[in-house]
Amino acid sequence: MKFNQIKQLFYALYLTNSFGLRLRSIPDPLQKKKLRLEYSLAQLKALNIVINVENSEKLPKNGQYLLVSNHRTIIDPPIIEVALKDTDIFGLWISKKELYNSLFFGLFVRNAGSVLLDREKSQMSGFFADVKKGVKEGSSIFIFPEGTRNKTDAPLTPFKEGSRIIALKNRLPMLPVYIKGNAAQVLKDALVDNTTKREVTIVIGDMIDYKEKKDLEIVYKERFDL
Repeated sequence: MKFNQIKQLFYALYLTNSFGLRLRSIPDPLQKKKLRLEYSLAQLKALNIVINVENSEKLPKNGQYLLVSNHRTIIDPPIIEVALKDTDIFGLWISKKELYNSLFFGLFVRNAGSVLLDREKSQMSGFFADVKKGVKEGSSIFIFPEGTRNKTDAPLTPFKEGSRIIALKNRLPMLPVYIKGNAAQVLKDALVDNTTKREVTIVIGDMIDYKEKKDLEIVYKERFDL
């Protein structure tokens, strides 16, 4: 591992945990959103990565939604936070148990606003109850329907069924976003050399009704011509 990679990783660890501590004492969702954005901008600035938002006019300014996104890299959440910076949309991230227990991300994930997803549990009723509670309190829900990072050459891996269930149970219109290109390669290159400015583009798609009968993965692909 090169020196710049080590330096970037240590700085990322510092940022993630320092913001995790700050977020612990912030109960107001919009204040949490503000801190999450500050964290995201700091992280991306350190990597010298600029975010371009395509179809930004399709972003609602407020309201509650199930935001669905493809998933390529660990910086996808910061990319999405930056895309939403001019809105009042605050979402709880669906986060795997591994992230909750992570030395790197755990403190941040637990305090930034999230819902724990433990796939080892035989019953998912507790998870759906936590989601419903968050929606009732006024939050949107942010999810990666693929369930884990896509490390293949395909633009998308199969969606899990849970996203559609969340939308239906909570009557949440779905806000699709798509992170274009190989963001994983952009991140890899930035970790090696952050003296070069790099760009990542996120595309905002047309809203999907929660009553949509067609499979979510199919509709998502149609929205972005995948």
